[in-house]
Amino acid sequence: MRWRSAAAVWVFGATLLAQAPIVRKPPTKIMEPDEESQPVPQDNVPTIHVQTRLVNVAVNVVDEHGAPVGGLGREDFEILEDGKPQKIAYFEKESSTPLSIVLAIDASESVLRDERLEKNAAKKFVDATLREQDELDLMDFSDSVREIVPFTNQKKQIEGGLNDLMRGSETALYDAVYLASDKLATTRNDAGRRRVMVLITDGEDTKRKTRYGEALEQAQRAGAMIYSIIIVPVWADAGRNTGGEHALIQMSTDTGGKYYYVEDRKDLEPAFAHVSDDLRTQYVLGYYAPQGVRDTAFRRIAVRMKDTALQGKYGLRHRSGYFADTR
Repeated sequence: MRWRSAAAVWVFGATLLAQAPIVRKPPTKIMEPDEESQPVPQDNVPTIHVQTRLVNVAVNVVDEHGAPVGGLGREDFEILEDGKPQKIAYFEKESSTPLSIVLAIDASESVLRDERLEKNAAKKFVDATLREQDELDLMDFSDSVREIVPFTNQKKQIEGGLNDLMRGSETALYDAVYLASDKLATTRNDAGRRRVMVLITDGEDTKRKTRYGEALEQAQRAGAMIYSIIIVPVWADAGRNTGGEHALIQMSTDTGGKYYYVEDRKDLEPAFAHVSDDLRTQYVLGYYAPQGVRDTAFRRIAVRMKDTALQGKYGLRHRSGYFADTR
């Protein structure tokens, strides 16, 4: 299958890309205001170079009924890395921070049954979610993974791409997660930006190229929140892959996203609306990663309410951590 966009055709070799090494560019030096006018350090004056990394953590807070809790401030939260408290350097409530979204649609025959309903639901999601500061990349996946529309905030272009879904017989689900994460990793890493992956699938990976662990790690390295809209097959279907569903649920949980079951195709639109609402009611907390040896370790993040009386009252959802050697 081929990638088709307005200007060119792009073939996504999922297996090759999934195995390819990840090349990361060194961070671009940002010129501070009036830096050029500052005096040049003398030879006998030591120059200290400090590398810092702002770690963004999107947090959803809900009450005992599952309703979003608004009106909280920086002083209401505390954040820990590997059990050690960190100073909150950035805070945004009920988030208006920019979004980079990959919408990846399972185009296998087991999922893409009522194209009109599915396309219309996706179009309404794009229309409701995408703002001027946001961007969205559209992919489909079946026998291979295709990028239909690269990152843009032009809704008409995305809607046109949704009319170009191509059916296939297999489901390269983990290839799609890996490659969507790759795309998200190339987006800007400015303060507060949230990287989001929305998957529409039945959860069954039949391609068996990229493994589950590889796909999850790539998503965590990109700092992507995975929202899974799981299309439930006929309940009597002996081929239902509950293992695949559980894998999607775990991916969503580990990355701070969420999952939704859809039994009737008419429920796709409400599921998309839930994703949009979830993104609109997030808090974004940022802290500077502790200085130390730059290694490849996975550093665990915990966010909790500072008031111990609220810790049992409110539920918090966020990503479980990040890899120290990624940005």
